[in-house]
Amino acid sequence: MAGHGGSKRVIYAALAGNLAIALTKFAAAFFTGSSAMLSEGVHSLVDTGNGTLLLYGMHRAARPPDRTHPLGHGRELYFWSFIVALLVFALGAGISFYEGVIHIMAPEPVVNVRVNYIVLGLSFLFEGSSWLVALREFRRQKGSQGWFEAIHRSKDPSVFTVLFEDSAALLGLIVAFAGILAAEILDMPALDGVASIGIALILGTTAIFLARESKSLLLGEPASPEVQEQVLAIAQQDPAVQRANGILSVHIGPEEIVAGLSIEFEDHLTAPEIEACVERLEARLKKEMPQIIRLFVKPQTTGTWEQRRKAIAEASEED
Repeated sequence: MAGHGGSKRVIYAALAGNLAIALTKFAAAFFTGSSAMLSEGVHSLVDTGNGTLLLYGMHRAARPPDRTHPLGHGRELYFWSFIVALLVFALGAGISFYEGVIHIMAPEPVVNVRVNYIVLGLSFLFEGSSWLVALREFRRQKGSQGWFEAIHRSKDPSVFTVLFEDSAALLGLIVAFAGILAAEILDMPALDGVASIGIALILGTTAIFLARESKSLLLGEPASPEVQEQVLAIAQQDPAVQRANGILSVHIGPEEIVAGLSIEFEDHLTAPEIEACVERLEARLKKEMPQIIRLFVKPQTTGTWEQRRKAIAEASEED
């Protein structure tokens, strides 16, 4: 699982910030009785747990192939990313919504309100620092792609998960500040509970988006068009290949791709010559494209490949 150095830096930065912030928010909620502050404490605690799960997923995904998982364990990262999304929804959004409803039904004025403002300000500073680390790493990875295109095409959920969690945290802090301030100015304690429900909606929306992206990765996304074109170009350059018809690929992990090549070989080749060609292709891809961890070659006429490609395209249109 090479290439995760930047991702781990992002997660470690988020972990350190979220743990300190969670403890501070819980202390502030205890002394002031603020529902929004308690929701924010739960939010930061969930984010801390989520960072731990992402690191655990990276560790599990790095294990080598074995008898029961011959293609490796790369998808463990995708599984734990999906679990993170569920936790954001079930714990973060669920508890915040519950706290908000309870506080609206039985509103109590916030005491020592200045403590909340100080904690929210410090939390915004710490969360903002973590967010900047995640943003810089994501911008480095996305290159010239647009933001939403980069998220949709990204095969590494760890960075965009932290980025979205930190973004949701910053929005939650703004909502908490607005709710506590409005409750104080208007002398309406129920607005503190309304802020908790607002935080729950932010977390719920974030969780749904993360779950959708993680589900797509978990089911199996193909390699990018650029990677597929590079593989086909390498295959086409071999003198034994008449035509490299196409490629079927799937990401097992962020930097782990299994590829199946459809190739029409020269008609005069013998079986040993075809085997030698496949070995050459494997050796060259291993050198030039190490992310291709497994290569399967299917001798196939161009006509047969086109029929299969059209069938796949028609099935995609029906979906």
